[in-house]
Amino acid sequence: MPIIAWLIFIAAATLEVAGVAAMRNGLRGNRAILIAAGFAMLGCYGVVVNSLRWDFSLLLGVYVAVFATVGVLSGRFLFGEDVPASTLVGLALIVTGGLVIQFGAKLK
Repeated sequence: MPIIAWLIFIAAATLEVAGVAAMRNGLRGNRAILIAAGFAMLGCYGVVVNSLRWDFSLLLGVYVAVFATVGVLSGRFLFGEDVPASTLVGLALIVTGGLVIQFGAKLK
């Protein structure tokens, strides 16, 4: 996978995680500005992730693995959450699935 695709996926995942976090905090704290910021970030995520000209199934299949990784890492390091072993096993399965989607078609 080209480095630009990795950068786009990481940027998109960061926007998506930040957007969800802002919206979550806005809804829980009744703060409209955070909800609006989250809405804007989620819109930007959609533009960024679709800037790659890949087939939709490949794009989202691989992106989900990147998003899941960024989400778990954000929960752990930004929000101080404990990540149970079952979550790490699930993440490993998701990443494995992303790799199968990415490279499986090339094995024909």
